[in-house]
Amino acid sequence: MTPLHHYRVGHGHGAVLFASDLHLSAQHPQGLDELRRLIDLTAAADALYLLGDLFEYWVGDDDLREPFNQAACEAVHSAACPVYAMHGNRDFLMGPAFERASGCTLLNDPTAIDLYGTLTLLLHGDTLCTDDVAYQRFRRVVRTPLVQRVFLALPHALRQRFAGYTRQHSQRAQTRVPMAVLDVTATAVESLLRESGAARLLHGHTHRPAQHRLHVDGRTCERWVLADWYGVGSALRVTPDSAETVTLKP
Repeated sequence: MTPLHHYRVGHGHGAVLFASDLHLSAQHPQGLDELRRLIDLTAAADALYLLGDLFEYWVGDDDLREPFNQAACEAVHSAACPVYAMHGNRDFLMGPAFERASGCTLLNDPTAIDLYGTLTLLLHGDTLCTDDVAYQRFRRVVRTPLVQRVFLALPHALRQRFAGYTRQHSQRAQTRVPMAVLDVTATAVESLLRESGAARLLHGHTHRPAQHRLHVDGRTCERWVLADWYGVGSALRVTPDSAETVTLKP
């Protein structure tokens, strides 16, 4: 897979930031403060990648009418480096108006980058949870253009109620499903590494931050998982020599 961006040792600030699953919501205003602290870090970074679920939900770009969402987009727009965003399972209806308001560039899932000499594949991570058959079926349906056009034609208030219902249903379902089913599968991870030729996957979604090492066809590969922001916000700061978690405390 051809890298979209290249980051080289000795060029720029020598650091790239990654965050995922911010789940920003007006019901949790402290998330906006943590977002602003993340944006402050961009003064010493070459890029910031937001790998899905920036918002708790996004039912269309008319969500920009909400003051909280406006403030979040304004904060992102003030970043001192390029910001790239990826759709998650909660905010996959972010579109061109969101890009303009936030200054973000929306990326395909997955997207490859050359991260200091390592071909790294960025993705939200939900496509790796292949044992969760019900979710994968739901995902295929709601990602089709026809379904999205029909949904976006509904009144905004109705779309918001539907998003709330879907979120509650998902939370109840997760209490009945074994945790292993909700996690990524080794088969999906290995298949993606094999097909892409990447040496590293970097994703969120599962809310299980860790760095895993595995072997695929004789190659040593890595899978880095980002933390969610339901507790304290954090980001991963990657340099040519290290990868450290930065906690966005006051």
